[in-house]
Amino acid sequence: MEKKLSGTSGSATDRGAAGPHIAGRPRSPNIQIYRPQLTSVLSIANRITGVALSVGAVGFVAWLLAAASGADAYGVFKAAVSSIIGQIVLFGFTFSLFFHLCGGLRHLVWDTVHAFELRSIYIGGWAVVVASVVLTVASWVFSLFVVV
Repeated sequence: MEKKLSGTSGSATDRGAAGPHIAGRPRSPNIQIYRPQLTSVLSIANRITGVALSVGAVGFVAWLLAAASGADAYGVFKAAVSSIIGQIVLFGFTFSLFFHLCGGLRHLVWDTVHAFELRSIYIGGWAVVVASVVLTVASWVFSLFVVV
């Protein structure tokens, strides 16, 4: 015979690490029922941009190998990067670079035990997004005047 827990509809065997289980309720927070918060979206985006930077590093090595292999190999690489898809990938990589950089600067501020108030967290989060977009667009506009 199972012993009932007071205040719950489950039995003693229903208890998990998080405490007694109430029938029909998830055992842990279900991400599908919560509205995404700026902080969680930025955290996930920071991880994604970190992965994108790793992939971009492989592309950088491919560029170096193409340059070292001669004019023909470099011409193929340059044609791929100059295509519309190549330009979109480079734009995404540039945004990833600046987003990850700005997010890292935000974490450096947090490491000094500053800006932990809720208002400051949201201001810093939006500053990361705006700075990333501005820096990305500025670098691409600048490149139009520098690259021949």
